[in-house]
Amino acid sequence: MATDWLGSIVSINCGESLGVYQGRVSAVDQVSQTISLTRPFHNGVKCLVPEVTFRAGDITELKILEIPGPGDSRQCGDLQQTEMGIPGVGCQVGPSQNGTGKVLKKPISSSAPQNIPRRTDVKNQDIIISPQQQCSKSYMDRHVETLTQSKGFRRRHNSWSSSSRHPNQVTPKKSGLKNGQMKNKDDECFGDDIDEILDTDFDFEGNLALFDKAAVFEEIETYERRSGTRSRGTPNEKPARYRHDENILESEPIVYRRIVVPQNANKEFCTDSGLVVPSVSYELHKKLLSVAEKHGLTLERRLEMTGVCASQMALSLLGGPNRLNPKNVHQRPTVALLCGPHVKGAQGISCGRHLSNHDVHVILFLPNFVKMLESITNELNLFSKTQGQQVSSVKDLPDTPVDLVINCLDCHENAFLRDQPWYKAVVDWANQNRAPVLSIDPPINEMEQGIDAKWSLALGLPLPLGERAGRVYLCDIGIPQKVFQEVGINYHSPFGCKFVIPLHAT
Repeated sequence: MATDWLGSIVSINCGESLGVYQGRVSAVDQVSQTISLTRPFHNGVKCLVPEVTFRAGDITELKILEIPGPGDSRQCGDLQQTEMGIPGVGCQVGPSQNGTGKVLKKPISSSAPQNIPRRTDVKNQDIIISPQQQCSKSYMDRHVETLTQSKGFRRRHNSWSSSSRHPNQVTPKKSGLKNGQMKNKDDECFGDDIDEILDTDFDFEGNLALFDKAAVFEEIETYERRSGTRSRGTPNEKPARYRHDENILESEPIVYRRIVVPQNANKEFCTDSGLVVPSVSYELHKKLLSVAEKHGLTLERRLEMTGVCASQMALSLLGGPNRLNPKNVHQRPTVALLCGPHVKGAQGISCGRHLSNHDVHVILFLPNFVKMLESITNELNLFSKTQGQQVSSVKDLPDTPVDLVINCLDCHENAFLRDQPWYKAVVDWANQNRAPVLSIDPPINEMEQGIDAKWSLALGLPLPLGERAGRVYLCDIGIPQKVFQEVGINYHSPFGCKFVIPLHAT
């Protein structure tokens, strides 16, 4: 009857010195009291030898994990497997005191160190163990235990393993077709051999070095050139990045030098979009304004356009909508407007009128003269209708710093004004006041500027301004394109959608 147990999967505990072995029974010798296991596992690790043999004296405990199925002549009976929902059975051998066979009725879950074929449900049967089937008296008087592992031996570092359950606890499971499908999924997921688990860490750097990225992309490029297809960008080609105001459609090549002057420019500027804006001499600029006035762009129109553009720039420098809104009526910005008795001063007065209309506190300084230009008189009449304040003495200017100083004191013709006492006093006041300065249409020679500006506003085309002019801005005063052509300038507007644009030195 010892041959009835051949092929069974058992677990043999040999004590603390030898440990626990698991495997399939290959031979049982009643004479020499030995049992042999094939494909053995020692303490969860596969043994290097294909078969091991144990003596009865070395065995402390023997557990039968699986008995051959109903297709064989060997059967297990009445193990309540349908009640417990376990498709396999396990028996622990133990003799009775009178030497007769003993019937054990206790289901156990399967636990094997190898891939176990699919099991089928069997009817409940009683397992009758005869004395001839007992290997040794060391098997006697052992209680039946229920294994806690659902399949295979206990894997290391798996906290979710069933080993955390009580040894006598078995989880019920529903039987049927669905149960079989779930069992197949468990076998696919957890039925791998222990040899397939790597003991060493994966070498990411070494494996990454084996991948030749350049060769792979070259192969892809070669294939795409031969097949005429293009699935994606090549590694050497960087995708174009467009701004929100750029067109993604291909167009003609961009010409950045759209303005050409008849003589070489002493200094060139460029816009934010890269367009080149050359400077012009004072004589050519004066000729341009004269031709424009002959065609209808009168001085009054030019003053109005200059005042609007300068006021827009000043409002932006004062803070724009963040400063000028109904919630900040208690913080009205203050602007000191310094004007001389010439056309440049008339441009400043026009700017002050527009600023005052936008709820800016404007203090206009203009020295007293017996006779004023007609353009200045007209602008003063309009300015007097606003809430702006006009002063003619430096003593009436604020002692505390203002938000902005607009300088319109200097001009190209009247150089003698710089020797006047009032001019020197105003320049000293502006330099002592810590407010930033905006100059409107400043002169070319830096020596003629007594006040250092942070910003300068040029009209139409810039003059070759120096470093004391600060950052240069350009405003559109409405000169038609054919007027530029008439004075020999090939002109294309660089303003785009704006009337005031910043210029950058090249």
